[in-house]
Amino acid sequence: MVSSRFRSKFDHTMDDKGRLSLPSRFREVLRQYESEILIAIPWDTHVRAYPLEEWENIENKLKAGDEGQSGDLDKIIRYFESESCECVLDKQGRILLPPALRTDLGLKRDIVLIGMIDRVEIWDKDTWNVERQVSREHFGALKASIKKRGII
Repeated sequence: MVSSRFRSKFDHTMDDKGRLSLPSRFREVLRQYESEILIAIPWDTHVRAYPLEEWENIENKLKAGDEGQSGDLDKIIRYFESESCECVLDKQGRILLPPALRTDLGLKRDIVLIGMIDRVEIWDKDTWNVERQVSREHFGALKASIKKRGII
């Protein structure tokens, strides 16, 4: 059972080969999954990276929803399975992001890693700064939304 969660924000640098060091705090959480594998998938303007167990939970939910349905669900499954890539932690605690993934999302040298409870988001620093500013400008509306859910 995983007791820790992915939390916080870390600024990192990706090397020319596409290797990105995972913060030690995130590596500790990943170890609780008893796996050194993250499944990375492009998501809008960033990468979502899931521990293998969390990714398999998503796949199982997709598979369960497949009964008697096709079309859109097939498209989602096709996208998820064809665009996802397995990123294995190396001995230095780095993952390798494939060139196509880096290019598609405009990931350059300066990267921001965001803990999102059960996953990690990987952002180009400039793109993240824009997203962060937009979130700050709309924080009042966001706050109202979570208040409706009884969170705060």
